Amino acid sequence: MRVALIACAAALAVSVCGCAAPAGAGPAQAAAARFLDAVRGGQGAAACALLAPEAAESLAEEEGGCARAVLRLGLPGQGTVKQVAVWGDEAQVRLSTDTLFLHRFAKGWLVRGAGCRPDPPGPYDCEVEA
Repeated sequence: MRVALIACAAALAVSVCGCAAPAGAGPAQAAAARFLDAVRGGQGAAACALLAPEAAESLAEEEGGCARAVLRLGLPGQGTVKQVAVWGDEAQVRLSTDTLFLHRFAKGWLVRGAGCRPDPPGPYDCEVEA
């Protein structure tokens, strides 16, 4: 699965031009941590509530629904934060174990992509994606 092209293009722009805004980095990082904590704690419904609607819907289509599917993915869980980049309503949280993509909605930051690994020549291959 591939993360939406616009998110990848924005991530590339951030890494090339260094134009990531520090504003919002803390809340985006906290949202990513809450998601990974829920997964690690076996709280599938809580993890799904922290997903962007499109990501939750894609997992809901799998057998057992979103709550079971998100736990079966074997996401790597918390790691050391390496970088948090925010550009507008999009964010990337890079950990030593995972990369997550988030979007800022009216109710806060929600995960659009998780379990993401670089996938040359494309930007990322994600286990969860919107």
